[in-house]
Amino acid sequence: MQTPLQTPPIGVLVMAYGTPRSLEEVEAYYTHIRRGRAPSPELLQNLIDRYQAIGGVSPLNEITRAQAEGIEERLNKSNQGSFKVYLGMKHNAPFIADAVADMAQDGVSHAVTLVLAPHYSTMSVANYQKAANEKATELGHPDFVHVDSWHLEPKFIELLSDRVAEALKLFPSKDAVRVLFTAHSLPERILQVGDPYPTQLRETGDAVAAALGLTNYSFGWQSAGRTEEKWLGPDVLDVLRELHEAGENDVVICPTGFVSDHLEVLYDVDIECQGLAKSLGMHLERTASLNADPRFLDLLSDVVLNRAKDIPGIGQ
Repeated sequence: MQTPLQTPPIGVLVMAYGTPRSLEEVEAYYTHIRRGRAPSPELLQNLIDRYQAIGGVSPLNEITRAQAEGIEERLNKSNQGSFKVYLGMKHNAPFIADAVADMAQDGVSHAVTLVLAPHYSTMSVANYQKAANEKATELGHPDFVHVDSWHLEPKFIELLSDRVAEALKLFPSKDAVRVLFTAHSLPERILQVGDPYPTQLRETGDAVAAALGLTNYSFGWQSAGRTEEKWLGPDVLDVLRELHEAGENDVVICPTGFVSDHLEVLYDVDIECQGLAKSLGMHLERTASLNADPRFLDLLSDVVLNRAKDIPGIGQ
């Protein structure tokens, strides 16, 4: 029989990328991303234009908070103890360090961390975990156990499969449709250290394809940073051009590495990719984001509960 969780509750640090809450915050936000280097006036205006194109503000903060609240609600209905969820953002308040400080102030001694990204990379998830660990070490607690990835969780594959299946219904013949699984590109140098990120994306896509019996599918990268170094490819825009040249004009993009509607989905896919597709005479559809889908929140709470078993005294 499982040992009841002690008081104070087990902490859960839900971490996400963050986004500006208004156009006035765009410069500070991207200055933080660029490690203190402000974007040029041209780049800043381009970024502001992108946010204006999706309505002036990204819904990511609101969605992330709904996700965190939904996870906490499910954890505390699980009959497996008391949990308190804290939300920490990488690039805007509340920052990860602030959330860890709140946990320490509340007397939380043990906690699970969960990054709202399914695939692990040394340049993404690992950096979130590092930020949490550094602040916890400074304060003396809490002790963290980390969720590294959840890219092959059965419920995740089921959710993506359902969304791909719904998108395929929008075409006369699904057999002629190319399904394109995408994730945020990262600098190509991650390949030199054997980073699992590209492999995990392929594993997710392969699992969804197997569940649906898909044979016409491939992978692409999107939203690469504006730096001089080489990023993972092929870029999704190049893939669309190549498909068109090969006579394939029906495409479903499944932004597999993104769990919420935000700029990289609402602009990069819905506006940029869609605009290119229309100019080429292609029919492009995108799968619906997971956002705060109750089934998605069930999945995330299950992932946290499973990881909490590794906290001393919990999983006995």
